[in-house]
Amino acid sequence: MPNSLYALILAGGSGERFWPLSRRARPKQLLRLVANETLLEQTVKRLDGLVPPERLLILTNVDQEAAVRDLFPQLPKENIVAEPAKRDTAAAVALGAGWVASRDHSATMIVLPADHVIANVDGFKQTLTAAATAAEETGALVTIGVKPTWACPGYGYIEQGTAVRIPGIHAENAVHRVVRFREKPNADLAESFVRKGNFRWNAGMFVWSVPSVLSEFNRHTPELATFISQLRAPDNFGKTLRDRFSELPRISFDYAIMEKADRVLVVEAAFDWDDVGSWRAVAKYFKNDEDGNAANCEITALDSTQNIVFNPDGARIALLGVHNLIVVRTADAILICHRHQAEKIKTLLGKVPEELQ
Repeated sequence: MPNSLYALILAGGSGERFWPLSRRARPKQLLRLVANETLLEQTVKRLDGLVPPERLLILTNVDQEAAVRDLFPQLPKENIVAEPAKRDTAAAVALGAGWVASRDHSATMIVLPADHVIANVDGFKQTLTAAATAAEETGALVTIGVKPTWACPGYGYIEQGTAVRIPGIHAENAVHRVVRFREKPNADLAESFVRKGNFRWNAGMFVWSVPSVLSEFNRHTPELATFISQLRAPDNFGKTLRDRFSELPRISFDYAIMEKADRVLVVEAAFDWDDVGSWRAVAKYFKNDEDGNAANCEITALDSTQNIVFNPDGARIALLGVHNLIVVRTADAILICHRHQAEKIKTLLGKVPEELQ
């Protein structure tokens, strides 16, 4: 890859789905859910050897900035940026594009969420290298597509079109034109997507050359394009961030740019991928007993089945005559809910005291 490679990691978000372990200042990406490292630390580590630390930008928010800085004291201070207000992903990507463009206007840029679980690091790096090659060779915006393992209605989908042959890209990283992006479907529509075989999960990972993405911002979102130009002005980054960011439109990057861009390609992921969006999803990484109880700690269970238990300090939890529960214990709160009510944790959170949110 002849171009310098930069990476933007989107590490904002709120701490709702994994309450009471998660809080506003400690959302999913700052939790040690599946390993001794946080999901954000794992995301950064996966880029070792691909993107040097000085070309890595972590974008977070004011609630979580201190925790992120504590995790990465080795990174240059200016490589961790806190959004001064809540905006959607279009503004976040614009901020990252301006940061990269101010350093190297011809660079290639990777955008990654901070909160995914990926075990196959070699496959991950191979896929991003293929996507960078595709972006540089074609000038297209490139997204990573994950082959569905089941008809999940909770993910967005990418409909693949004709194949595109690009020298140097391995067969396992097949490249296709994107026909369209599909929002989260209902269960029946998700089943039809999987049966057709040409749909991929949208993992929210992107690669492009800086000139290509700036061109798309100029065409489709002039307000964000102006913001990027102001960020790139000498010694103007901090002032523009403080003065202008909170005025930017609330719109997703997919809707603002990806769905409107003329040249969009999807590269097949040659790695495993999991969004781990709930306690039910993360339970697959816990120890399971013969009755389907999943726990990250030692449990004693009698006449109890299909429960999920998480206790960060490792104390033993005893279960008696209970089924299909989620039990999460922290120092200042305990959650007990039916596992099939897990999606309502967000609603419950609005009813607990402010200091516990």
